[in-house]
Amino acid sequence: MSIEGKTLAEGGTPTYLTRFDGVRVPATDYHPVWLDSLADDVTIEGSAMNGVAQGAEAVRSIVTCIRALYDSQEFSFTGPYGENGFLEDYTARVRGEQIGNVVLVTRNAAGQTQHIVANYRPRKTLLLLSRLIGEQLAGTPYGEYFATSAPE
Repeated sequence: MSIEGKTLAEGGTPTYLTRFDGVRVPATDYHPVWLDSLADDVTIEGSAMNGVAQGAEAVRSIVTCIRALYDSQEFSFTGPYGENGFLEDYTARVRGEQIGNVVLVTRNAAGQTQHIVANYRPRKTLLLLSRLIGEQLAGTPYGEYFATSAPE
């Protein structure tokens, strides 16, 4: 993988990022456009989840909830991976705690988002995030994929 031509600000933070649609944008304007192009049967799974959720409504609800819980978010890399893949690597803050995430997004033949895998670290903060998501999505069909404060 080459990062040739990537302009970096002081400290190694990219000033431009590549979106899912191939367009390079200033890092401050980055938005996960893959979220706007979900296949009807898209799936999402990850280290903060139990199981795999399926469907555009499920994925949009889960990702929107997660992003709303971030105090801040800073991308270190976004761009294509292989023939049908796209990667995001970022750090965020959740209730003041830092969390890192590498997201692999896979496209289907129509170019839509087909599968998403999100791998958070460290474990302590991913468990916090999972509980917060579970609380926010409690009472919905998607809350069951996340940790709760109640014993399991």
